[in-house]
Amino acid sequence: MPPIRLLHFADLHVGMERHGRVDPATGLNSRVMDFLRRLSDLVDFAIAREVDLVIFAGDAYKNRDPNSTYRREFSWRIKELADRGIPVVLLPGNHDLPAVAARASSIEAFATLAVPNVYVMDREEMVYLTARRGQPLQIAPIPYPFTSELVAQEAYRGASLEAFDRLVSEKMTDNIRALAQQARQQPDTPAILVGHFSVDGAELGSERGIMIGRDVSVPRSVLADPAWDYVALGHIHRYQDLNAGAQPPVIYSGSVERIDFGEEKEPKGWVLAEIERGHASYQFIPGYEREARRFVTIDCDVREAPDPMAAVLAAIHKRETQDAIVRVRLQLRSDQDSLIRERDLRAALAEAYDVAAIIKDVDWVARVRLGDVNVESLTPLELLKRYFQVSNVPAAQTEALLRDAETLIGEVNGEMNSRDTG
Repeated sequence: MPPIRLLHFADLHVGMERHGRVDPATGLNSRVMDFLRRLSDLVDFAIAREVDLVIFAGDAYKNRDPNSTYRREFSWRIKELADRGIPVVLLPGNHDLPAVAARASSIEAFATLAVPNVYVMDREEMVYLTARRGQPLQIAPIPYPFTSELVAQEAYRGASLEAFDRLVSEKMTDNIRALAQQARQQPDTPAILVGHFSVDGAELGSERGIMIGRDVSVPRSVLADPAWDYVALGHIHRYQDLNAGAQPPVIYSGSVERIDFGEEKEPKGWVLAEIERGHASYQFIPGYEREARRFVTIDCDVREAPDPMAAVLAAIHKRETQDAIVRVRLQLRSDQDSLIRERDLRAALAEAYDVAAIIKDVDWVARVRLGDVNVESLTPLELLKRYFQVSNVPAAQTEALLRDAETLIGEVNGEMNSRDTG
């Protein structure tokens, strides 16, 4: 049989609206459209490259209860792949799971409607499929652990959070090993492990900032098992191979679109792999017709600049900001703060998709301290005298100022007393 051409992606998170605005052409948030256009790009790529299988390793939506429009937009793109005869595997991630076991996951409708060529794998059971060109394969799914269901079981009841996480990790590890043993029973059939969880030693992205539920991890060593020909992972947004240079590849495909500035420098896309029994090769695909929306940070220290506003504008003009989400971070002296005209900075960034923030880190002049005294025990005149002393005000000037202050305070007190007696 020919090698299996696999497209692996994860962490789509449809519904991320930050930095967006209403798209008049669709009525959807423009940032949501960024994510959906990336999915459309992926679908077009899969069809053009005639892939044999698409694996989605979890987190279709931003939250557990996406609105019907988001479900529709995700679903028709997945169905377009299935209608071309490309089997699509959907694994639930933590953002796809309901809060309670009795409710359906956000991707369960595909299974309920028995959509041809779409397989929702929400149980840790080996599944045997046939790829687009007739190649047999084994898929071992490890969805994100449904912890709300586990807490009711006797083995987990009353456990501390630390002990609970350890027990869940051990359970997942045991299940992976059991599935690996099962895969070995079919030595001529390619085997793929699909999971949505953290792995010890993986480089994290921004996923913790939008985490739903508790996080648990499994040892990397349990995944680097020759029983598998490819390990397709989701959950961590940074693309990486945890078994680089060896077989099997243990791949986080990463998210297809940037979530926030924490992912500014990370490549975004999907993985195209070629798999046969005993070997897999792969390449990272950053995009087909388009790439992920750029995030750009402009850092500018103008504390020594004679013209701080001109220095900031020069820093902006040096960067490519067209259609990017931009933030500007400034370091200023306190006397320069009033010279920065935010309106002019935003005008200079007119070609940006969005100006997320203009952040000023101002070196304010330290306040003069009054010394080691109990200020509550001092009268207003005594406090004023202490202030003049630590500020090195000449003695003659201090005496004159104190006389004037005493007169003013006396007049104020006298007026207040007359009001009270009146």
